[in-house]
Amino acid sequence: MKKLFSWKYSDTSLNLALLIYRITLGGLMIPHGYSKLIHFGKMLDDGRKGLPMGWKSPISFLSPTVSLSMTVFAEFFCACLITIGLMTRLSTIPLIINMAVAVFVAHQGKIFGDGSTAALFLFGYLALLFSGPGKASMDRLIGK
Repeated sequence: MKKLFSWKYSDTSLNLALLIYRITLGGLMIPHGYSKLIHFGKMLDDGRKGLPMGWKSPISFLSPTVSLSMTVFAEFFCACLITIGLMTRLSTIPLIINMAVAVFVAHQGKIFGDGSTAALFLFGYLALLFSGPGKASMDRLIGK
């Protein structure tokens, strides 16, 4: 009980929390990117035909192929890197941009409506950018 009401924290508990946080953020994003990766061609074809499941570039000056490629890179590859804690801060940048586009362009800034999941990811990746990966990461092992 005493520990629950204490203002003190240990480095071990902070690093464990960062490990759980990093694995959760990366692990929950990987399936989104993986589904786009394995259906890459179909999503582009459907987008050209105007079908609802097709990919349309949310940013007007990017082609759908470039836009979907950048999204797959962020949501799958960068999320995998975050999960293992390799190049964590650098890997959060594409995901922050991706989630900002999702919140403010795709969901028209409705963070309390349809864009709530994207907003949670956006702020989670921002927090991870500032906090870093913690000691239980590949970054820490490489840095030694």
